[in-house]
Amino acid sequence: MPSGNQAGPPRPPTRKLTIIAQDPGVLSGGRILRARVTVPAEELDPGPRGYRVQVIDYDASTGRLYRPLRRGLNGDPFQEADDEQLLSSPHFHAFNTYAIVMRTLARFEHALGRRVSWSFSGHQIQVAPHAFADANAFYSERDRALMFGYFPGRQGTVFSCLSHDVVAHETTHALLDGLRTRYKDASSPDQAAFHEGFADIVALLSVFSLPGVVTELLARGRRSRRIPRSDLDPKRLRRSILFGLAEQMGDELSLVRGSALRRSAELEPSPAHLADPQFLEPHLRGEILVAAMMNAFLAVWLRRTEPIGDALLDRERVAEEGANAAEHLLTMSIRAIDYAPPTDLEFSDFLSALLTADTQIQPDDSRYGYRNVLLKTFADYGIHPASKVEGGAWEPPEGRLNYGRTHFEQMQRDPDEVFRFVWENRKRLRLYEDAYSRVLSVRPCTRVSPDGFLLRETVAEYVQILKLSASELKRLKVRKPADMPASTQVTLYGGGSLVFDQYGRLKFHVRNRVDQSEKQSARLSYLWEQGQFAVGASRVRRISRLHRQRTTQLPALLPEEY
Repeated sequence: MPSGNQAGPPRPPTRKLTIIAQDPGVLSGGRILRARVTVPAEELDPGPRGYRVQVIDYDASTGRLYRPLRRGLNGDPFQEADDEQLLSSPHFHAFNTYAIVMRTLARFEHALGRRVSWSFSGHQIQVAPHAFADANAFYSERDRALMFGYFPGRQGTVFSCLSHDVVAHETTHALLDGLRTRYKDASSPDQAAFHEGFADIVALLSVFSLPGVVTELLARGRRSRRIPRSDLDPKRLRRSILFGLAEQMGDELSLVRGSALRRSAELEPSPAHLADPQFLEPHLRGEILVAAMMNAFLAVWLRRTEPIGDALLDRERVAEEGANAAEHLLTMSIRAIDYAPPTDLEFSDFLSALLTADTQIQPDDSRYGYRNVLLKTFADYGIHPASKVEGGAWEPPEGRLNYGRTHFEQMQRDPDEVFRFVWENRKRLRLYEDAYSRVLSVRPCTRVSPDGFLLRETVAEYVQILKLSASELKRLKVRKPADMPASTQVTLYGGGSLVFDQYGRLKFHVRNRVDQSEKQSARLSYLWEQGQFAVGASRVRRISRLHRQRTTQLPALLPEEY
């Protein structure tokens, strides 16, 4: 007889939860398009409240605390719900938000091959589906929370927590903040835009990785399961898929989500965008990155459909190929963060990180040519790899490094041991010895390729900080802005990502140096022009403030037809 405390059968690691696939404006057969998504399984408390996400449904505008659902927490309580329940039930709103946050977290952890922490002290992020009566949604690192607003629309109340891409976008802000805290620092137009552009890329590819969304958009009201090959013309796809989804999402949520999807369909490729003063605004500049990625998505998708046929194609098969392309690019985008410098990021750095991340896990890219497509679509918008080697991926570190005084087993988890390696090799790694230096993180990873190949790496991140007066910049050959007083106190940042292989040998050292004169000169010039040295100016860009600026200022920046 088994004893009373003997472990029972193993419980499944995942579960299915019903969500609104995009938002209530996207319909299928007259009903809201929904999906059942896979999330990590856990024993939930009412809220729902779990080990990483806690929904606390408090409305600050009315002072109301919604009573959470207390039954069916560990099943799929809304699998059979009708549209009225999806729209009106606060309980469903809570589960919809929880499921999308957990799905996004799981996508990051799968891509990176490890657990991902939030940036704040604590393991659980708080989520408020009805946080306030306003057309806004944002991540607040200070409050350790994701907050979603609601507002009156033409046909009733619009809830931002029911939009898949809005929830995924805000969750991505929180996760990126945990991975690269200094990406919020004032630095350059590209770094200011990257948080928004990257969050949009993750959100949009997350939506397109659901085959049901693409299947419905391909149908365009037709009952036939087959579609003509002519429907997959790039221009028509751009209108019917990208622009079509933007149309169905409607205008009412545009202030909350911005218009990245619509813009990505309409923004004509041109290197001139990067130099256009209009595209210095972070959200608009971020859309250049989104446009490059979404055009890459369309190009790869078309390439994946070539073996299906020449005349009439199975609609679900075409949608499946689109979902697979989105999934691959989503994984590549997330994984690229580990191969990006921890400070002063530019779009060119991200492109090299993308190419490196994919090369490491899938050396042979001949079948669909993801990397060649990315090189082309990014170049169309004036973005070229930071690495100058053929193919655009990062090159291995130069010279012989000293491994004799460090222990790799400890380097896989101990920042002090990694710092010893860095310090022992400071000249070979070209560190600036007079700067404050610190290893911020050490993260062992196990990544899985599409064919099941395992790649084991350890990723460490260090930062260097140098404080000096403007008059001292010349010894670093850094130019101070012409009208900056010589007594102005200046802080220069540098740092690097160290990627070690499974044997403890350094594969990549992706860095921006403190004494990198041209880049530091450009950074100081930009910050001076932006008023970042004025008394009281913030050196950190708060995500919540950026989103508030979008809802109050962005419409005035756009052309009338936007």
